Amino acid sequence: MALIQWQDTFALGIPDVDYEHRTLIDLINRLHGALAGAAAKDEVADFLAELHASIASHFALEESIMRQCGYDQLAEHKAEHEHLLDKIREIMDDHLLEERADYERALSERLRDWFEGHFRNADRRLHYALPRASPPRPPG
Repeated sequence: MALIQWQDTFALGIPDVDYEHRTLIDLINRLHGALAGAAAKDEVADFLAELHASIASHFALEESIMRQCGYDQLAEHKAEHEHLLDKIREIMDDHLLEERADYERALSERLRDWFEGHFRNADRRLHYALPRASPPRPPG
């Protein structure tokens, strides 16, 4: 079962960013599946490294877009990005020390909660601030 399900409300309306959001969700879901399937420590470490690199790259894209459009909440948004990257580094460091059950649950909860909250709040504010993005139309 997927940890995070894609929701249309996660979309910013920028194809490159939305594609990367979907890719990150897929990577997180694959990591979650590997943990649930009792993946080897090395495999989990590789997933975490790939996740960190992918997220850092994605955040660089988002921050570049924010700078280009003069987004007034760039500093706050960037701080949220840095906070998650710090948390993932902590998870990577803790990976060798944590007991498997607690580690798996904590990792899954941290990633799901952060991404869903960030998509619904910080990225939503960005969506409405971008000149080329328009709010999603209500269904029907």
